[in-house]
Amino acid sequence: MENSRFNELRIKVNEYLDKYMEVIYPESVYESMRYSVLADGKRLRPVIAIETASIFGCSIEQVMPLACAIEMLHAQSLIHDDLPSMDNDDYRRGKLSNHKVFGESTAILAGDALLSYAPKLIIDKTPSSIPPEIILRVLKEFFIAAGTDGIISGQIVDIDSENKQISPETLDFIYEYKTARLFKLAIRAGAILGGANEDILEKLTKFAQYYGHAFQICDDILDITSTIEELGKTPGKDIKAKKSTYISMFGLEEAKKQVIFLCNQAYDILKESSINSEILSGILTDIVKRVNK
Repeated sequence: MENSRFNELRIKVNEYLDKYMEVIYPESVYESMRYSVLADGKRLRPVIAIETASIFGCSIEQVMPLACAIEMLHAQSLIHDDLPSMDNDDYRRGKLSNHKVFGESTAILAGDALLSYAPKLIIDKTPSSIPPEIILRVLKEFFIAAGTDGIISGQIVDIDSENKQISPETLDFIYEYKTARLFKLAIRAGAILGGANEDILEKLTKFAQYYGHAFQICDDILDITSTIEELGKTPGKDIKAKKSTYISMFGLEEAKKQVIFLCNQAYDILKESSINSEILSGILTDIVKRVNK
């Protein structure tokens, strides 16, 4: 995304991730964790969390532990997604997947370790200026996204749906739980940290839902239109795995139209809520540009 503030926050997130992830004994698991967490990425979810929290008056120092924890959870999901027993991908973010470098056993354990390391980071590093009851609400959002109310259910239904004709409702479930829930975590936890009221929290939740679904459809489109250099992972995986996607159900052009529709819905929420954020509006514009290139 071409936005100076986004890039500044992305660099800041990388600095904090590096600082938070010290390598100690046993080195192999910490090196495996660092390998995936510090791999080159857009840092989209942590930046969204920082931006949302800042809208409600949070400083970078107050929200950074949450932001980094969200990136760690995202990295954990990618480590496990790439395993041979799941999506079986050799590349991620432009380099070899974690299990190709460290072996399957270490990759599994590194992913498991990140699941506990990330929320501990929120507890240990969030400044005392944030009330404990707010931190508890943030932690609840984290565990919702990380568990069977979030990405685990999305992944299991995705796996169970391979080589099958599934309904649009099942596909919608996969998109919601596997992708949108992490964006909801970033938006909701950031807003909660900043003390947003329930009305605006619900509106932002809907924004994250629209954006998350648009993001996943865009990802499906790029899977068949991009190269490995552009994607940073192996293209054409959905077709080879015979996965149902919005494209396989409705066609490429309809998929592009749906992305635009969802992004417009999300943008309307920002407008109605009087939220003037170049980053939140910019991520919508960026998706539309990517599917129309």
